[in-house]
Amino acid sequence: MPGPRVLFICAEPVGERPLGVAIRTIELARVLSTHADVTIAGVAPSAAVAGAPPVVSYKIFGSPRRSGLGALVAQADAVVALPPWPHLAALLRRARARVVYDVYDPEPFEVAERLRGDGAAKRRLVTTLTNDRVLRALADADHLMCASEKQRDLWLGAMLGERTLTPEEQYRDPTLRGRIDLVPFGIPAERPVASGPGAGARFPQIAPDDELILWNGGIWAWLDAPSAIRAIALLRERRPNVRLVFMGASTMPAARRAAGEAHDLAAQLGLLDTHVFFNDEWVPYGQRADWLLEASCLLSAQTDHLETRFAFRTRLLDGIWAGVPIVCTGGDDLAEQVEREGLGATAAAGDPASIAAALEQVLGAGRGAFSARLAAVAPRYAWPSVAAPLVDWVTSGEPPRPRARAAVRPGQRVRDAGFRAALAALHTVGIERLPSL
Repeated sequence: MPGPRVLFICAEPVGERPLGVAIRTIELARVLSTHADVTIAGVAPSAAVAGAPPVVSYKIFGSPRRSGLGALVAQADAVVALPPWPHLAALLRRARARVVYDVYDPEPFEVAERLRGDGAAKRRLVTTLTNDRVLRALADADHLMCASEKQRDLWLGAMLGERTLTPEEQYRDPTLRGRIDLVPFGIPAERPVASGPGAGARFPQIAPDDELILWNGGIWAWLDAPSAIRAIALLRERRPNVRLVFMGASTMPAARRAAGEAHDLAAQLGLLDTHVFFNDEWVPYGQRADWLLEASCLLSAQTDHLETRFAFRTRLLDGIWAGVPIVCTGGDDLAEQVEREGLGATAAAGDPASIAAALEQVLGAGRGAFSARLAAVAPRYAWPSVAAPLVDWVTSGEPPRPRARAAVRPGQRVRDAGFRAALAALHTVGIERLPSL
């Protein structure tokens, strides 16, 4: 349809088995496609997705000119992306397009937790580069979208500290909602419908009358799968038909380590493949309803650290979508909503007995006790609703902010230039990959 040309640059592969960032990209692109001419650029290998705008592939460390990404940026009226690496950030600074950076993930805190077991030198390098990307994005963006008011306060504080806010901007926009606003993760507007087998078919040991507790996110070191497993060890004494299923598995080394430790603990406690089950791959995004509709409740546990405080546990929204009550440990924005609005129960972080008690409370009440409250909250998170600020920004017709931006710290400027020079040198000899950072 006619309208502004919008390019989504996704930092993950796009296809029928998308992960979190790719899911968000696809769903926001679908909403924008009713207002604009939308294209999705996904990390190679990416493929078309049913019902989504056209998808092209690019190499995240490749030459934008060779991949065609440069031409797409040149043609775009607006570009939506996560804080990019320096070579792409420089391209976007030169573009005429309105630039919207997505900071829904508190990446600096997540990266610090992911690297907790690595050497000090690697931690310094990766956290420095991550902070550089995010802080430069806060300065460069025409607009920023985050997932919660708590996150918005975090990024406003960072912008103030980096001197990227001016009194003149505050006079024009006293709330700064035009610069940074909430575009949380969302859920489909349509209610879920079962289309095939779910967890019961994947694990024949699970009977139809068992109480299925679904951990529907990944297993990461900054989450607390061990406390969830120990809670099941306590709970099975009182409710022997409880079954905990970890629904997905990432191939990233940090996730594999955490999943391996969780698997070993379940085996040590005599729970593996009797009361605790591990799915060895991600359930396709389009099939997750089949698992959710079988569940008695969802479970998420996390340790108490800064990543938790600013996180937005996006997979828990599927409980709101499917009418499945949520049990989670406290600390993040969604946990506060679960407690405040009666969407399930919360538990103390790192406390298996508290988690077991919360699970018993929800399982004892049954799904029906929470269905009305979950249904009342669901429209708030429908993708067309959460995307409203993004739609307004890209269809406003206003010109981008002036490219004369606040000063960047000298050290960051040097690191950016060095990164770009090194990447350009690799491109001249045909290398378009870097080690994973």
